[in-house]
Amino acid sequence: MRQKRNRQRSIFEVLGKHIGPKELEQMSAVLDANPEIDDLVLADITRGRRTNTGRKGMTAEQVLRCAILKQVREMTYDDLEYWLADSNSLRVFARLSQGQYPGTSTLQANIKSLTEETWLAIHQFIISYADEEKLEKGRKIRLDSTVVESNIHSPSDSTLLWDGVRVITRYLFDGMQFIPQPAYSFSDHRRVVKKRLLVIQNTKSKKIREAAYQDMLRYAYKVCVYGEAAVAALYDYRGGTDVLDVVKARHLAERIAAAINLLRKVMDQTERRVFKDESVPASEKVVSLFEGHTDIIVKGNRKTEYGHKLFLTGGASNLIIDCMIKRGNPADSECFKELLDRQAGYYGRSPRQTTADGGFASISNLTYAKQHGVKDAVFSKKRGLSVLEMAKSTWVFKRLKNFRAGIEANISTLKRAYGLSRCNWTGWEGFKRYIWSTIVSYNLLTIARLQLAQERD
Repeated sequence: MRQKRNRQRSIFEVLGKHIGPKELEQMSAVLDANPEIDDLVLADITRGRRTNTGRKGMTAEQVLRCAILKQVREMTYDDLEYWLADSNSLRVFARLSQGQYPGTSTLQANIKSLTEETWLAIHQFIISYADEEKLEKGRKIRLDSTVVESNIHSPSDSTLLWDGVRVITRYLFDGMQFIPQPAYSFSDHRRVVKKRLLVIQNTKSKKIREAAYQDMLRYAYKVCVYGEAAVAALYDYRGGTDVLDVVKARHLAERIAAAINLLRKVMDQTERRVFKDESVPASEKVVSLFEGHTDIIVKGNRKTEYGHKLFLTGGASNLIIDCMIKRGNPADSECFKELLDRQAGYYGRSPRQTTADGGFASISNLTYAKQHGVKDAVFSKKRGLSVLEMAKSTWVFKRLKNFRAGIEANISTLKRAYGLSRCNWTGWEGFKRYIWSTIVSYNLLTIARLQLAQERD
């Protein structure tokens, strides 16, 4: 029979046939199977707050699920707010009640209150769940390292001087907003310093560049002097009608003092590098005034990266069993034994087989692995080790060497689809939380896909 129009399909009919909501449903089941997780989250979001007054707010369950959605879909907080209002499947996963539409600031404040310890504990619950469900037994592992960049621009002496001048000047203007005004004065040199920065970036003449650097250093010194006077005045500030101004002034003084300390280090390294032709050790360099925890990472002949080094342990199921975040730029071979010990801590035993990148290879590492019950310990580069020393046969050696390559795909997925190439959360604590929230979200989705595959089979 002919009709005027086709009946409009319900959104629920469309979602029901798509793999996305099915994955979310399976992820939800994993979280429900570990109710202890919600207690950990609740402790974080209520720390230092009164729980018997004020608005109801988001529950611990909702905060965790929204954090996982953000990382799984690689969304900004604005995106997360929009999709939680627009998508039925995401709202169901997040367990949002009817009429509940959390805003960007609410989502950010709650998600960032989750500590690194909580994310690590959640990760351990998930790995234990995978073990109980026989999805990952940890008997065969692969190791590799990668670098996650901090959210900074590529550093140079001129840009760091410019950052220091403009940040301290901005703080000085902030201090003048108090009523009555604190007893300090200053001049704004940002315009002239920006001009010198452009000269340095665009000239090929060493003489002109050095003259511009001299000017930048002179103005940076003046800004430091202004800042030190402001710190003293803000510490002595007694405030006006608002008693909170005294606390705000003290906090502003601390920020100015910290910025001055960093700017003076930048000035010192500029003088040593530009005018004395010294090579400043990486441990003494400042690469950012905003993310001071950032390390300089050099891996072989690859380009220099600015962030932190991660050591990942992957299993045969593609789960990331462990993640170790290190300060500085340690060699891969230095961390092999610690990775094995951490693996034994998860499962109460060492793995039967392990394979790692060539950077982990050494006689001492192979000996350590064998002494701790590892039957086959294969490195992708021999580095003086024979095949039969690492594995019981050439066939096993080749199989494990090919197996190791799979963690490269895991790392690529984490960087491309989960935002692990660059951390946009601030501070060292924020960096660690971002990493672990990404690992947890990746593992949850991996488990969901493994279980859905089992159901189809």
